[in-house]
Amino acid sequence: MLDRGALREGASGPDVERLGPEPEPESESGVARACDAAAEGFRHSQLQAARNIHTASHARAHRAGTTCGDCGESFGSEGAHSDRCQGAASAEFTGYTGRRHQHCIRGSKTLTVFRHGAMPGEIREIRAIDLFAGVGGSSAGASAAGVKVVAAVDSWSLARDTYTANFPEVTFLQRRCENVSIRELKKRIGSIDLLLASPECTSHTCAKGSAPRSEASRRTAFQVIRFARAFKPRWIVVENVVHMRSWKRYQRWLGALKALGYNVREQVINAADHGVPQARRRLFVMCDRDDIPSEVTPRSGRRKTAGAILNRNGKYKFSPLRSEKRAMATLERADRALTALGHSKPFLLVYYGSDAAGGWQRVSAPLRTLTTLDRFAYVKPGADGHFMRMLQVPEIKAAMGFPSTYLLDHGTRREKIKLLGNAVCPPVLTAVLRRLTGVGSI
Repeated sequence: MLDRGALREGASGPDVERLGPEPEPESESGVARACDAAAEGFRHSQLQAARNIHTASHARAHRAGTTCGDCGESFGSEGAHSDRCQGAASAEFTGYTGRRHQHCIRGSKTLTVFRHGAMPGEIREIRAIDLFAGVGGSSAGASAAGVKVVAAVDSWSLARDTYTANFPEVTFLQRRCENVSIRELKKRIGSIDLLLASPECTSHTCAKGSAPRSEASRRTAFQVIRFARAFKPRWIVVENVVHMRSWKRYQRWLGALKALGYNVREQVINAADHGVPQARRRLFVMCDRDDIPSEVTPRSGRRKTAGAILNRNGKYKFSPLRSEKRAMATLERADRALTALGHSKPFLLVYYGSDAAGGWQRVSAPLRTLTTLDRFAYVKPGADGHFMRMLQVPEIKAAMGFPSTYLLDHGTRREKIKLLGNAVCPPVLTAVLRRLTGVGSI
């Protein structure tokens, strides 16, 4: 583990690792050349075909208590485990890669990895690094699934303060990913099994409108390739806005992942299908070196609604909907809602930003996508007309799927909303990891 006392930013500030002097950023051309070089000599299709055959043969032999026809591994009885893997009558075989066995232990919170050559009883958790970590949504989701996050990277000091308040045991590097010395980082934290990343999305998203796009911002996705090439984790999960797929370099980036030996699945997932009270669609690129990633299926049951996150006990102050200061466009949106619902029902109003769905929504549906703006107002009927207030930070935090205990004590109200608007919904990342790795799924 890293020495968390290497640098203290102030008497009361968090400990933050500084891994030597900041190196020069690695250029996109350098990353691309390395990716192209990897692609030239890559024979992954043949290797993966053989590996898949081996996996199937090994799993069948384990279930039947016979011998794997591919490698000769012998199982003395149905469901038994070989001497090379720590036997346990309560374990279930989940996959064989030619390098290690993996078993899910019933009642265990984490997926346990048994490597060939390990001493009996030696157990290692899935270890992860979180790039572009922000407020910590991916780390929260991974931790809920039983993954051990060992390091996180983000350049924003407010993200650092919030992240380290919630994950004090994780090494946090406050710098841009391209300025991280991977050689030094590897020496300090060792190997990882999982790479999580949410590269900059502002120059992909339609929320940017007609504002100029930054290709430098988009190119941050290639840092995933740089870290993957160095750490060689088994799994990678990249989250971004759906519009990332229209980026002119997207296929090249995707090809670079495949050239490194990964089986890749692209899937657009709606957070509302995984217990989050928000209809938030995001692209997830799931990668596995050893198996083909399976589709993440929606959870059963009714969706949570916007009404579930609203505080209705009078804690927050309302103001009259109709006032001289209220913009005409806002009142027009409210009138559309009143025409559709009548005057006796509450509703949510799009107060800032553009909206193509009429500018309002029912509280009985999942909240529409939150952004980094203070976007939604809650409107309710009263004795003297309608009254409104903006959604508050605890409500927005709940709408993103964060637990009520998650700390958000740093920054202004606007900064907290920006942190949350950029975040990954933790329950979605938990569902993705359970499907991809099997962790926490038993």
